Amino acid sequence: MSKNTEAVKIGSAYVGVVVGAGFSTGQEVLKFFTNYGTYSYLAILIAGLMLTFFGRQISKIGNALDAEDHVGAIHYLFGEKLGKIIDYILIFFLYALSVVMIAGAGSAAHESFGVPTWLGSLIMMLAVSFTLLMDFNKIVSALGMVTPFLIVVVTIIAVYFFFKGTLSFNEVNNHIDTSRQPSHLWWWDGILYGALAFSTAFSMMTAIGGDASRRVVAGRGGLIGGLILLVLILMVNSGLLAELDKVNEAAIPTILLGREIHPFVSVALSMIMLLVIYNTIVGLMYSFVARFTVPYSRNYKLLLFGSMIIGYALSFVGFVELVDVIYPLMGYVGLALCIGITVKYFLRKRKGKQHIA
Repeated sequence: MSKNTEAVKIGSAYVGVVVGAGFSTGQEVLKFFTNYGTYSYLAILIAGLMLTFFGRQISKIGNALDAEDHVGAIHYLFGEKLGKIIDYILIFFLYALSVVMIAGAGSAAHESFGVPTWLGSLIMMLAVSFTLLMDFNKIVSALGMVTPFLIVVVTIIAVYFFFKGTLSFNEVNNHIDTSRQPSHLWWWDGILYGALAFSTAFSMMTAIGGDASRRVVAGRGGLIGGLILLVLILMVNSGLLAELDKVNEAAIPTILLGREIHPFVSVALSMIMLLVIYNTIVGLMYSFVARFTVPYSRNYKLLLFGSMIIGYALSFVGFVELVDVIYPLMGYVGLALCIGITVKYFLRKRKGKQHIA
């Protein structure tokens, strides 16, 4: 495999982990960005630059440490005592996000295809469980497989509503729902979303970086993934802004946009949505289970199936309710990770070129 091909594979896996239920349904973008109107683009730029820089750095750190999970990276960033606390907080939230995604799968299946919510979540739980019995390279390939299709469909939606949207750029600020703004500060929510999205991929990208052939390839993969994420968020936001008066009332805003273009676009987006939710749960659950067990051992399988069954039961709390509670809190966990990487980066830079990342 060439260096560029491997880097693109890593970048696609990064995108695959981040763009889960909240992103693909449009809920994350609507919550953190779109309801700031024209300022949403500045907030997205902040988040996208964070995802690009920190994705590159954690991939390089993972490669330098030859990491199989995130423990070594966290201890490198924070030391053993503080690192242990952050480690357990992160792993708790990774599992909590997995529950959110399982709930999102049920909601998406019901909204898109009329499948009962409980059945949609159950099918997703089983698909993820069996995927996580495969070897690591196959898991990475699975994470990146849907990224090209997501880019195509999101591009169609963005271009269509750029020309056909019911709201002009000057009108969008009249339809902002301030109750949906997490902090009511556009720049802070940009930072918080960048930290949130990065935190979901931190553990998996550490392991993927550790598996990369060279450090430069690992870093390039994180860079590519971050830039793709920046473009995707911008495009989804543009489509949502053009129909802001309608999407604020929609459970799954992107499906609403797809239906307005053509039923085929809606169906294609629905299928891709379920696949990216699957991708994210695979990444999160691998990170969770591999943290406490040796991958593919008997204990790994027992913890995998046990935690998936518990997660399925917890998912009945409801998708939107879980997003509102878990996502902002996870943002602060991610912010701690970003601060740790930034401090370590500048400390190492000041000592010269012999640094991990």
